[in-house]
Amino acid sequence: MLMFTTYTSFGEGVKTGYHHGSLAAALIEAGLELTRAGGPDALTIRAATRLAGVSPNAAYRHFADRDALLAAVSLAIQDRMVAQMGSARPAAAATGRELLRAVGLGYIRFALAEPGWFTVAFFAAPSETARAAPFLALQQALDAMVAGGELSRDRRTDAEWPCWSAVHGFAGLALQGPLRGADPATLERLAERAVDDIIAGVTRSAGSPSDPSSPRPSSSPGR
Repeated sequence: MLMFTTYTSFGEGVKTGYHHGSLAAALIEAGLELTRAGGPDALTIRAATRLAGVSPNAAYRHFADRDALLAAVSLAIQDRMVAQMGSARPAAAATGRELLRAVGLGYIRFALAEPGWFTVAFFAAPSETARAAPFLALQQALDAMVAGGELSRDRRTDAEWPCWSAVHGFAGLALQGPLRGADPATLERLAERAVDDIIAGVTRSAGSPSDPSSPRPSSSPGR
């Protein structure tokens, strides 16, 4: 079952401190440490270089400005999110549907466990969606469903957008909306419902009675 707890393993390996030849990496690690608790506002060139143990001017050899460092930290966070998605996946023989479910629940799990990082990755730093690691993981799961005969090619077209909207929207409701402060068991139940329902919607055959594009039966005139 999906449990909403703080996963300290996300931060293992976040080690700050400059070692010769790895200043850029040290600054990114410092940015991860700063933004994990403080979100994007906690990241400044001065704060990152202080953690790395170098002067502020040294950062500009690798990053043009604070926004460039923030973008690099965002990419590192997205990689950690995908690693979390991978840890939620079932066995190697999993179906495409199971992979898609793991991606969706892994996305929500990461967002709720690491709100500071989640905000940086998807709200604070400009990024190219088509290259975002979580987006690629979602596409791969949907493609696996097509390959396994679980999703038609017609239904596959643009399916990543309703899927991403569902999990991203749920994360927002839980972090900043009416679900904020809900107990973990409630969040678990509702997250699983949201993911399962969007998968059911995406895989529904076009033309079925519940498909929004299906013709609606005409209503009889009132008597």
